[in-house]
Amino acid sequence: MKRVNVFIISFLNLAILFIASCHESDIPDDNPAELSEEYYTGGKLGTTFVNNISSAYEQPTPAVEESGMALAFKIGEAFFEDGFNSNTSGMRHGLGPVSVRSSCITCHPGYGHGKRVERYRASDFGNGYLLVVVDKNTHAYVPELTGMPQTQAVYPFLPPIDEKGIKIEWREHVDEFGNKFPDGEAYSLIYPEVTIDPAYINTDPKPANYTVKLEATIGIYGTGLLDAVPDDSIIAEYHRQKAMGRTLNDAKYDPANFITENDGTKHPGRYTYGLTRGTLQNGPGANAIWNITNVTRENRRSNYITTAYAAAMSKNADVQAALGRDEATIYAELMSTDLEPELATEDYVNFMIWHRGLAVPAARDLDDPVVQKGKKAFYSIGCTSCHKPSWTTGPDNYTGDTLVARRLPRYPYQKIWPYTDMLQHKLDMVNDIRTGWCRTTPLWGRGLSQICTGASDHLHDMRARNYTEAIMWHGGDAAWAREKFRNLSKEDRDALVKFLESI
Repeated sequence: MKRVNVFIISFLNLAILFIASCHESDIPDDNPAELSEEYYTGGKLGTTFVNNISSAYEQPTPAVEESGMALAFKIGEAFFEDGFNSNTSGMRHGLGPVSVRSSCITCHPGYGHGKRVERYRASDFGNGYLLVVVDKNTHAYVPELTGMPQTQAVYPFLPPIDEKGIKIEWREHVDEFGNKFPDGEAYSLIYPEVTIDPAYINTDPKPANYTVKLEATIGIYGTGLLDAVPDDSIIAEYHRQKAMGRTLNDAKYDPANFITENDGTKHPGRYTYGLTRGTLQNGPGANAIWNITNVTRENRRSNYITTAYAAAMSKNADVQAALGRDEATIYAELMSTDLEPELATEDYVNFMIWHRGLAVPAARDLDDPVVQKGKKAFYSIGCTSCHKPSWTTGPDNYTGDTLVARRLPRYPYQKIWPYTDMLQHKLDMVNDIRTGWCRTTPLWGRGLSQICTGASDHLHDMRARNYTEAIMWHGGDAAWAREKFRNLSKEDRDALVKFLESI
């Protein structure tokens, strides 16, 4: 009953916010039926007009409400917003033995991207950084640490990496143009260098010959709509760009390298910077709710740890004394694949309804003359070669993960405007992303980042503090578009940025 009352209050607040947020500049004549299709960034089933407010990224899609999933959405939302604990029973129990974060929202402030920070502290709200520890020569993740290394632990365990040993240093970079546009306007570029003192790594053995990079969390609104784009459409876009001579990560589009779903079907990657997840239901959220917190569920009944970490903890005398167990017993318990589920299946389903049900804020001010001028510049200099404006979703009949199949909101045959080709390109940046290949980030809704998250940083490690810096970091296939941006007048550059803030 309490949840129902909370939902009713939230629904009334939502209605008030809807009225308050629909300015004349957003909706001509206050009649959504008169809007051009580009205002519906997520299509009719995936767009919210609760925009220009701090909770713009947090709204349910019309599809959620039309399918009667609004209450499940609110229940699932709680598992994103509230922290897990190390209790053995009760709500949101099961944190540990180690974790990346104790809550999802810590990494995704306001449901958006993480923000740039100058120190690595997992408990600092808004620090969305994930450590990427890789072999210097192969760029493969070091086997001693998990792909997303943990820096938090539950007593008596030690974290795989003690945060005191992590150092982030932001360095100035001067590009080939001397950080100046031809008209004399200056800009600044910075990038991070990260080190981890091996003395603060608690594994046996410790990693050797490694380097450390940062990757920030992505915005999670609208990810369900990207999930509804057919695989064939993504493959067709890959072949279209290859025919144009673009440099792409061809291995990702070889069917032999597609990602295997729970039901055995294979899909091209479409999520994460590295395109490591093929569907939303098999990741990233379905994976993250487990490996970020180490909270087990029916289809994740083991700890997200490495054998090197389990070896170090099982040999640790303080851990043995605190648990009253010997090395072999501790190791077996840490590496067990038959742990009791801690997250109930129904709660997991509600979490995935929420995750797939997040709407995209409607575009704003597209009829403004300056925005129109910026759109023309964006298209004319070639930005849409990678930031593909629109896609059309398919029938959206997902059947993979049996826990959630046919229980989630659907977005069939919607024209959406994410401004991404969902492919991997190289930008050739100083201290580049792992492997150098990076998925084109969707641009929809990013103009609301400041009011929703408190920051407007961009790129994979949030090195760009504004749109101009982000553009000037572009290299590789995007270098020619960057050059055209450089040679625009200041008026046109500013208009292009205003267009990006509007979509």
